[in-house]
Amino acid sequence: MIPTEPTASPHAALTRSLSWPHLIALGVGSIVGTGILTLIGVGADRAGPAVLLSFAIAGAICACAALAYAELSAMMPAAGSAYSYSHKVLGPGIGWIVGWSLILEYSLVVSTVAVGWSGYAAPLLEAVGVPGALVKGPELGGIVNLPAILIIAVVAGMLALGTRESARINTVLVVVKILTLSLFVLVALPAFDASHLTPFMPYGFSKHLGPDGVERGVMAAAAIIFFAFYGFDAISTAAEEAHNPGRDLVIGILGSLAICTLVYVLVAAAAIGARPFGDFAQSPEPLALILRQMGREGVARVVAIAAIIALPTVLLGFLYGQSRIFLAMARDGFLPTSLARLGARGTPTRVTTLTAVIVAVLAGILPISEIAALANAGTLIAFAAVGICLITLRRRQPGADRPFRVPGGILVGCGAVAGCLYLFISLPTKTLIACLIWNLLGGAIYAVRGRPVRR
Repeated sequence: MIPTEPTASPHAALTRSLSWPHLIALGVGSIVGTGILTLIGVGADRAGPAVLLSFAIAGAICACAALAYAELSAMMPAAGSAYSYSHKVLGPGIGWIVGWSLILEYSLVVSTVAVGWSGYAAPLLEAVGVPGALVKGPELGGIVNLPAILIIAVVAGMLALGTRESARINTVLVVVKILTLSLFVLVALPAFDASHLTPFMPYGFSKHLGPDGVERGVMAAAAIIFFAFYGFDAISTAAEEAHNPGRDLVIGILGSLAICTLVYVLVAAAAIGARPFGDFAQSPEPLALILRQMGREGVARVVAIAAIIALPTVLLGFLYGQSRIFLAMARDGFLPTSLARLGARGTPTRVTTLTAVIVAVLAGILPISEIAALANAGTLIAFAAVGICLITLRRRQPGADRPFRVPGGILVGCGAVAGCLYLFISLPTKTLIACLIWNLLGGAIYAVRGRPVRR
């Protein structure tokens, strides 16, 4: 039988300090960030006005995955999220590959968001005398990206202080982000021009290579835009810290995805309707650019400032999630078990510190390009595995206790798996090659050093 409660050693028991509003804020904080602030431009470049359809497809696939996460997280409230489910249901070998894929997702997202935040902070630091070589990584001609390292350290320190305390700060910042995006919609939507939607699908539906060497189409855009949706999976890593996992996790996962999907659809519609997609398709700050083109400089500055506020909440959500996944892997013997020990405040201080060091090194010195696509590859593997776990348990243990039972569970699981596979093959070819290399490396490490401790 699949255990319904974590069976970790007593010294690794986390404090149940999070209610469902905290979990929704954690999810929204993780989801709403660089995705909607920047990737709407990338999506428009890949799909044209049909980026609206790309958002809908990515959201529908995420909805299937979220429903699978909700059932499994309520059934097996363990800190490891997709890694723990796969480890228990599909075996330690598959569990390791899923955990390895999550390491790819979380490490790249945290590192790149930190670099993105540094891009906003660097001009301010240089203005007060900080040398330019200390605010840029070697790939940009600098020595080290110090602001990226510092923001990771700050967020890691918040997490070490206590889960409840960091959750409160996160909630405040999430409210600010949602209000800012609502402001964009209120300003841009009245300027909606239906002619900007014609032709609606200039690059077709399926992924194909354009004459300029860029892969375009609705599905090519959806495979990138998918980056803007995930983050709700970080909620499932809070399973051992939720007051009532069977209720709070379900509300947190589904509630945060529903809120973000609504926000994304409104923002995308307002952006596409306000300006021809070619005007902002290549911009790293498409929403602010649209507002400036509309003559709303003041509102554009507010949105730009909101980007600085938004990114640390994404850091918090993903750094939190990765530390809990590492915690679960340490309990299982894939990492040193000493990392599973908790600090005085009941938080996994050691594993949080390890996580922060890893992502700080990536953010500080390594070149990171096309992050969204490569992070998506790892996430799609994990989401597909969760769908397979849902299907497997429905067939293997149809009468098991399920605090939350997804209607049409096998169909939903099949939708999650099929959708994730379609998005996966729609990723850029070089991304698929990089993902293959990463997983071959993971398989080799497991073959040489994998010594899982069965639960």
